[in-house]
Amino acid sequence: MKQKILRMLREAEAYVSGQELCRLLGVSRTAVWKIIGQLKEEGYEIEAVKNRGYRIARVPDVMTEEEIGSRLETKTIGRCCLCYEEIDSTNTKAKQLAEEGMPHGTLVCAERQTGGKGRRGRSWSSPSGEAIYMSLLLRPSIDPTHTSMLTLVMGLAATKACNEVLEGRLGTGAPRVQVKWPNDLVLEGRKLAGILTELSTEVDYINYVVIGIGINVNTKAFPEGIAATANSLYLATGETFPRAELVACCMKHFEECYELFTRTEELSVLKDEYEDLLVNIGRRVQVLEPQHTYTGKALGINERGELQVEREDGQIVDVYAGEVSVRGIYGYV
Repeated sequence: MKQKILRMLREAEAYVSGQELCRLLGVSRTAVWKIIGQLKEEGYEIEAVKNRGYRIARVPDVMTEEEIGSRLETKTIGRCCLCYEEIDSTNTKAKQLAEEGMPHGTLVCAERQTGGKGRRGRSWSSPSGEAIYMSLLLRPSIDPTHTSMLTLVMGLAATKACNEVLEGRLGTGAPRVQVKWPNDLVLEGRKLAGILTELSTEVDYINYVVIGIGINVNTKAFPEGIAATANSLYLATGETFPRAELVACCMKHFEECYELFTRTEELSVLKDEYEDLLVNIGRRVQVLEPQHTYTGKALGINERGELQVEREDGQIVDVYAGEVSVRGIYGYV
């Protein structure tokens, strides 16, 4: 009920009467009054005016199931949402929930991670109250060999969501977030977000896929070791952003992109949009394989999500993410 009241107050152009809330929700005035009191305790500023009703004056930057749920526009993705004040890792929790039978589209969020991780087991800095730490549980009916493309689907969706939120606040002059193949988002040449996809499969069947993403939203400073290469929406704009709004926007764009991807299990229908946001495209890059490193120019992606690179000898190679890293010749991008 709290989620429904939040949505109704947020979407109203003026005050919403207590009587109207009671009628629409089928509850008593006392029940509505208790929910309003709970919201105030959680940091919501709600004006109550006699004979007019209630109006939200300020929304706190909270990551709760009710706040995220009240903003969702999806059919399935994120509709089952679990939020934690502190856990070791949202990916670890999502995998545990998957084993327990939680449904496709379950979203796990945390205010703080004590064991956040990135690609190849790297740690992910996860302070409280500043960033988005979330993992999405999927149970796709696709060929297991196609799951690597889901990282690109999330990268595209999250990039579109960040740009939508930025433009909504700052207009057309907002800085532009781009995607760095295969699993990072960048803003002004520095890392804004990272994606980690993990899965459980049989030979010809996917048990589940978990896609985790951490987005630096209102981070004001980074540890010395990553300060030169990390960025946040706040550091780039001087503005703070409601994290729950960005989570809901990510889920909206992911659901749209995911539905397009699963129709064909390849990326041809998303390729143009992905390449428009691809920071690597047209740039000279280093391809770092476990036993070999070479340079070339990134041309874009193919329908399988592989990065196409023209080597210095003119040969065009398709780079599969796997254990490969791609760097700019002179830095991160």
